[in-house]
Amino acid sequence: MNVKSELLATLAKANGNFISGAALADELGVSRNAVWKAVKSLEAEGYSISSVTSKGYRLNEDNNRLSVNLISPLLRTKELGRNMKIYEEVESTNNTTKELDSDAVPNGTTVLADRQTAGKGRIGRSFVSPSGVGLYMSTLIRPEFSLEYAPMITAAAACAAAEAVEKLCGSPVKIKWVNDLYMNDKKICGILTEASFGLEMRTLDCAVIGIGINVRSAKEIFGEELCKTVTSIQDETGIIVNRNRLCAEVLNNLEVYLGKIVDRSFLQEYRKREYLTGHVVTANIGRDKILGEAIGIDDNANLIVRLSSGEEKHLSSGEANLCRIADN
Repeated sequence: MNVKSELLATLAKANGNFISGAALADELGVSRNAVWKAVKSLEAEGYSISSVTSKGYRLNEDNNRLSVNLISPLLRTKELGRNMKIYEEVESTNNTTKELDSDAVPNGTTVLADRQTAGKGRIGRSFVSPSGVGLYMSTLIRPEFSLEYAPMITAAAACAAAEAVEKLCGSPVKIKWVNDLYMNDKKICGILTEASFGLEMRTLDCAVIGIGINVRSAKEIFGEELCKTVTSIQDETGIIVNRNRLCAEVLNNLEVYLGKIVDRSFLQEYRKREYLTGHVVTANIGRDKILGEAIGIDDNANLIVRLSSGEEKHLSSGEANLCRIADN
């Protein structure tokens, strides 16, 4: 038995309450001195643990170290996150997940990293991923639904992440079609889904859902230019969200929302949060650029844009942004 791991998991399950040294020793089947040594070792690794005479030990909410032992007790999932790998640093959690033998690892296998050196965004962009600041995670799924539903995976994941952030910070979160989360008109999260198709392009073998959420303040790291459009939960709300708890909430929600893709019931939540609807937008479709009013989301999670001619375009891919009109 790994005393440190068992101790950490036990403290995590206590939900911020104190547990006496004697109770911990009995539960773990070790001496109180062994408990004390394990606590000191965990503290040396960066975990924040309070120790109060006559009360015992408590895992503090301000812990910022990612740990399977802190995430697993908070999971309500059947499969997602039940097999989890955490790294100090990777180039990209999506790449690391794709390098796994997808036939061998369980459905729902999740990879997290404290830092990404080459975080991936859509359309070949990078996702700035400094250490200790964000939640960078990728989950491998093998959907049972047919290929036609694949384009809706990202939209379902956006609902899951938005709901998780909103629950833990209490501030409203919007979804900017198709894959970004916004708070106070700035981006806090990006989602990138990469799929693997069958040889005849008729089946969806697996998909890797990458989610990057800016959790703690990163103004000094992002720089002035990036901060014009990108922000974090802490910078917008003043609340420091626990990354382990946020990870668990995202996975709990994601399993639910993936189950709502076939009947499209998740679209009600997506439409409620969608950021562009009702505004004039510019959209890039390949090399073409259009201008029109975003009027809603169709049943395939496509953005509907009405042109000045009255023609309606249903965008299944590309990028759309609010049209910024300069004041005269």
